[in-house]
Amino acid sequence: MQGTDSVTCPGPLIREGHKDQAWWRGTLVRRTLLHATLRAWIIQQWWKMTLAKLLEKRKRAALESYAQQERAVVKLQSLVRMWHIRQRYCRLLHAARIIQLYWRWHNCHSRGFFQGSYDLTASHLGLELEIFLGSQICWITDCIPFPIKS
Repeated sequence: MQGTDSVTCPGPLIREGHKDQAWWRGTLVRRTLLHATLRAWIIQQWWKMTLAKLLEKRKRAALESYAQQERAVVKLQSLVRMWHIRQRYCRLLHAARIIQLYWRWHNCHSRGFFQGSYDLTASHLGLELEIFLGSQICWITDCIPFPIKS
């Protein structure tokens, strides 16, 4: 009986030891799983942040490319508008010059005009006049002395 007692006696203690050991193994497994879960979560957060930075970089590059294209389009439109306005200005300037030319020719041939210069000294007045009457031109050059009082 003694043999059976020694076999029976340790039974409840072994079962208690198995429970404690199972609890401790479960705790270790849960701790290991918690650490693995936390590490996986950290890696996932890092990956999300890396993807977000990459996406932000791509968005910024696309925005800068779009802005550069818009600036180029605006510049090109500005140059085309300036070219059209310059062409119109040159046409109007040419038309104004033609009108002025014909107006001057008409005034010269219908009314006539004169121009000249003078030289004034203490003793005389020198005149040079050009008179235009239509197609005729008349030049007058004269020196008029001043009377000297004695």
